[in-house]
Amino acid sequence: MCGIVGYIGPKDAVPILLDGLQRLEYRGYDSAGLAVISKNKLALRRSEGKLHNLIRLVRQAPLPAGVGLGHTRWATHGRPNEDNAHPHTNNKKTLAVVHNGIVENDRVLHLELEAQGFRFQSDTDTEVFAHLIDKYYQGKTPLETAVRRAVSRVKGTFALGVVSRREPGKLVAARRGSPLILGLGQKEYLLASDIPALLPYTREVLFMRDNEMAVLTLKGVKLLNSAGKLVSRKSAHITWDAIQAEKGGYKHFMLKEIYEQPRVVEDTLRGRVQGLGGEVVLGEAEMPEAFLKQVQRVFIVACGTSWHAGLVGKFLLEKLAAIPTEVDFASEFRYRTPLVDKHSLVVLISQSGETADTLAALREARRLKARTLTICNVVGSTMTREAQETLYTHAGPEIGVASTKAFTAQLTALHLLALYLGRRRRVLTAAFAAAHMDRLRQVPRLIEDILKMDGRIEAIAAQVFKNRDFLYLGRGINYPIALEGALKLKEISYIHAEGYPAGEMKHGPIALIDGRMPVVAIANNSSVLEKILNNIEEVKSRNGSVLALATRGNRELRRRADWLIEIPVAEESLSPMITVIPLQLLAYHVAVLRGADVDQPRNLAKSVTVE
Repeated sequence: MCGIVGYIGPKDAVPILLDGLQRLEYRGYDSAGLAVISKNKLALRRSEGKLHNLIRLVRQAPLPAGVGLGHTRWATHGRPNEDNAHPHTNNKKTLAVVHNGIVENDRVLHLELEAQGFRFQSDTDTEVFAHLIDKYYQGKTPLETAVRRAVSRVKGTFALGVVSRREPGKLVAARRGSPLILGLGQKEYLLASDIPALLPYTREVLFMRDNEMAVLTLKGVKLLNSAGKLVSRKSAHITWDAIQAEKGGYKHFMLKEIYEQPRVVEDTLRGRVQGLGGEVVLGEAEMPEAFLKQVQRVFIVACGTSWHAGLVGKFLLEKLAAIPTEVDFASEFRYRTPLVDKHSLVVLISQSGETADTLAALREARRLKARTLTICNVVGSTMTREAQETLYTHAGPEIGVASTKAFTAQLTALHLLALYLGRRRRVLTAAFAAAHMDRLRQVPRLIEDILKMDGRIEAIAAQVFKNRDFLYLGRGINYPIALEGALKLKEISYIHAEGYPAGEMKHGPIALIDGRMPVVAIANNSSVLEKILNNIEEVKSRNGSVLALATRGNRELRRRADWLIEIPVAEESLSPMITVIPLQLLAYHVAVLRGADVDQPRNLAKSVTVE
């Protein structure tokens, strides 16, 4: 949820911390703050609201320093105000803490610490850390020892950064369940919740693992386990260019990321197709032949947009690999006693690889002896380390909170997985797989074709953006795209929107249809086209207005629809990668016209790292 950044080195820390926070603001924007060690004193700046408020505050009262921490908050405990903004300090204001996660036993610890004379100044769970560390930070005890003792008392999740006036040349970090990455620069060292904050300074990183601590000084970085023993691990090299995390001339990150989708599909396919026959090679996601022969069922587990990708994946896996497939919300999976065993493949989908519910589902699947594979965009994230196989989506950093290019990358990866399983299980012939792969390679060109219609879609948005309710309809493999289109609209424009299987319209939603509720119908050429045309007639007969996505040249829909977006011809199983693009653009333009904050919609965060 929240974003953390830390720096120690010879440069002025404050500009680096603020730059890092700007790159992490998608993780939270309820408040922001800095804590730095300046002239052996601990100095704080905190502000309510978005990061620009903190930047203005720092300009008014500069803070030169070589070590410090920054934080941008997505509120979970306590209202978004200055008192609850991080960093939090002990009562003597000699040490400061920033935190991402949730302390589940904060009330118990709060009462215990109050009884011992510690005074709380905020409503947050994080302040418990400041006082617990202070409690154990006595005499000559090193800061890292006090932090280790404090975190041992805490139940829940945390990524933690701590600085102290008593040891001004030291920055201590700890993690359990929330992401934290260490950046290894040239005589300077950083920590951050996500890679984009580190890229301008280094591409050499260490991914902290659960129950590890780190001590950053001017001499380097020490990685410690929960017992305080040194841990040795090679750093990873990040290939993302820092410019990939910038807007690149686009008005919003979301629009830039929509336009990046042709490249994303190509990058996710690259290196995974062998020979003219289109044989799929998954590399780090290859599974043992013995398991592939005896796998009986696939469970796809995800949240939000990734769950919609999973629904498309169900169609693909059952059609191309002939494996019964279930799709679960990660937040529900481990609470329903799933019938998972050693003959099951559990596929976890997550852009960040840190989604708390999906990570918990992965651990439950492993406990039940299932084989686990994650489809993920972030190299070295927790899921990629804990799953037995990883199928990376090469989407690059996705900054906009509403996921777009990560979704199409996930659909591409699911096509690869379905083809791989279909061939390895001898369900598909080589000729069929090669033909499907040829069509898949054409998808980037088809997406580019749709992007040329951006002006047409913006003009439609101008006619519908004042409506308060939308209904999205789809059938078959495009039903999940109706769900995704509705989600995008509600996420960034705050319009109430619902996605439905079109055949279910008569079982309730039809009661809502009138002239004030546009119906978005996905009516591309498919095996269920006649059915969706009937649903459109039902809408029109009740004075409803219809925005239809139709395959180019469909004269019937030109006659029936109030607005028409014509899309290129695509084979039915590939059509979700085509039909989702105009719905992303529609949501974007509607949100812009309504004056909404497209990249940072209210109440949402990019990576949901708490349950």
